[in-house]
Amino acid sequence: MSVTRFHVLSPLSPDAVMAVLTDFSPRRTETWPGIDTDHFEVHGRGEGWAEVTEGNAAAWERGRYEWDIESRTATLTTHESKLFGAGGGWDFRVSDAPEGARIDVALTREPRAFGAKILAGLLPIIGAPGLKRSFAAVFSA
Repeated sequence: MSVTRFHVLSPLSPDAVMAVLTDFSPRRTETWPGIDTDHFEVHGRGEGWAEVTEGNAAAWERGRYEWDIESRTATLTTHESKLFGAGGGWDFRVSDAPEGARIDVALTREPRAFGAKILAGLLPIIGAPGLKRSFAAVFSA
């Protein structure tokens, strides 16, 4: 198992950050640069959850998002992934910051194949800076 952790500061309010995290409308592909329309599908949605496939030709995953607006938390449990298979996911914790919000992110990968294990092992070292830049862009305005 590999865990990649980072945080992003945003000028958005915590409520606005949660709105971005939980928006599964067609706007999602415009907001998140790593998600293209060919690899975005909402399979089901309800109060506090959504089952989606999202990503791009290089890397996509299908999973279940669950969130709690009051506690400002959201998680994605990965059911299927092109690169890593099932297991792991994303964990988001949003808190107040002096100029807006702080988003703490943890990405957990539980790969089974040899190549995926190597990639997952490198994620905390070489992936965190790129992921942080990508998230900072999404939550910048």
